[in-house]
Amino acid sequence: MMALKRINKFIAESGITSRRKAEELILQGRVSVNNKLVNELGYRINPDRDEVFIDGERIKTKKNAYYLLNKPKGTISTTSDEKNRKTVVDLIKTKEKIYPVGRLDYNTTGVLLLTNDGDFSNLLTHPKNKVPKVYEVKLDKPLDETDKKELIKGIFIDRRRSKFVKVTFANPKNRKLVEVESVEGRNHFVKKMFQALGQNVKSLNRKSFAGIKADIPLGSYREMNKTEVQKLIKKYS
Repeated sequence: MMALKRINKFIAESGITSRRKAEELILQGRVSVNNKLVNELGYRINPDRDEVFIDGERIKTKKNAYYLLNKPKGTISTTSDEKNRKTVVDLIKTKEKIYPVGRLDYNTTGVLLLTNDGDFSNLLTHPKNKVPKVYEVKLDKPLDETDKKELIKGIFIDRRRSKFVKVTFANPKNRKLVEVESVEGRNHFVKKMFQALGQNVKSLNRKSFAGIKADIPLGSYREMNKTEVQKLIKKYS
């Protein structure tokens, strides 16, 4: 059974208008539930059973959509681009208006989630939840042990002390290929960390986000199943 939901939130989540505008419509007497006029902002409905109307037209419940994309190079992590470059949304065939959860740089590859569920997106991008992200980093020169320790101990970026949770090597003999784990969400964070030590990142791939791995080929996508989604919501709520 679905929990009761405030009517202004229900209207906003349907994609028709913002929550603030929904409140205006309610106060103007333009919203009804089951043929009964509603003018209380705190009014709650059961989306499974109740029928909501605006100016006599029924609102259809929005279907939440969740996708995992193994992002390729040369795509923008936005819903549109003023330079007409390909966006991550262009890669997914769906009727729902989805958007990326966080972002990856233009030439960064790997795990990117997309959804139309604002609460889900906020859970996974809020700094307090410290959602882990694992990256494969290819450097222009080997990372020595001193710099490795600095990355874990912490260095200053943009006047803030910053660090990786883990720094490891897939192959100890190849110290140009580094794997790092971070809970930061700042733009270009991984690249800035290495640049602060005089290192240049040649390529960057996100292996996992919130424990979700790229189990599909580069450039492809799949719908996330209910178990995956509920597990994430339960973990970070």
